[in-house]
This record gives sequence, structure tokens and C-alpha cells, in this order.
Amino acid sequence: MKNIGYLAQDISILHRQYYKDTKRQFDDLGLNPTAACILLSVGDYPAITQNHVARLLVIDKALATREINKMEKLGYLSKENGTGKTKLLNLTAQGHTVVRTIQQIRIGWWETKFADTGINPDSPLVSSIETVVGTIVAPDTPTD
Repeated sequence: MKNIGYLAQDISILHRQYYKDTKRQFDDLGLNPTAACILLSVGDYPAITQNHVARLLVIDKALATREINKMEKLGYLSKENGTGKTKLLNLTAQGHTVVRTIQQIRIGWWETKFADTGINPDSPLVSSIETVVGTIVAPDTPTD
């Protein structure tokens, strides 16, 4: 058995393969992987701030801003004024449609991988990964 240190490498391999396998589908939507994750986050947390999105996805604020601006131009997101200089993000009708498509792409890929390997979604591995991610990201505690 490999030591636990290889887990990050294995997760990175899954991550890269997912985006390699789904690249064409995301390209057809005018999205890259980061943009897709941002849209999913806005769908999960309506009226989320740009800073909260960056923290939630553990990405640079400047990258989040660039991608959010692109998605606003594509008609997937809208911004409204929050408190002070804060901008609140929401999905447009077109954004809701594309989020459903992103979810279908993601679910389909994982269902195939699970079926191919015999792992089921209730595997302790899934909850273990969610627990570790929960120690890094606290989505319910925005500090904007």
C-alpha cells in the first residue's frame, strides 16, 4: 500500500483527467474549469460575494474577478450592489440552465468512474474527502 502522501497526487490525477475528459463539453459552453466551479458555487450560494467565491474555491481574488466578469458578459451571472463596495452574484436564467448542464457533465463523469471501478457514492472515501475539504473551506461563514 502506498503511503498517504500519495493521496494528493492521486487526487490531482483525477482532477486533471476529469478536465481532460470534459474539456470539449466545457469549451462548447464557453467555460473553463474555474468558471464552471464559480457558476456552481453561485448556484449553491445565491447572493454570494466575489471574495467568498474566491475563498470557497481557494483561488486568487484576481482570477475570480476575471472569470466572473467573463461569465457576466456571457450572460450567466448578474452582479448587484451589496454593502459598501461589495458585489453580490446571482445566476441569470441562462446561468441556471448552464449550471444544470455543468452538473450533468460532472455527475456523468463521476458515475462512469464509480461504475468502472466498483466504488459507490456511499463509500467512506467520499465522506473522508469531504471532511478534509471542510477543514480548508468553511462555506457557511462568509466574512465579507
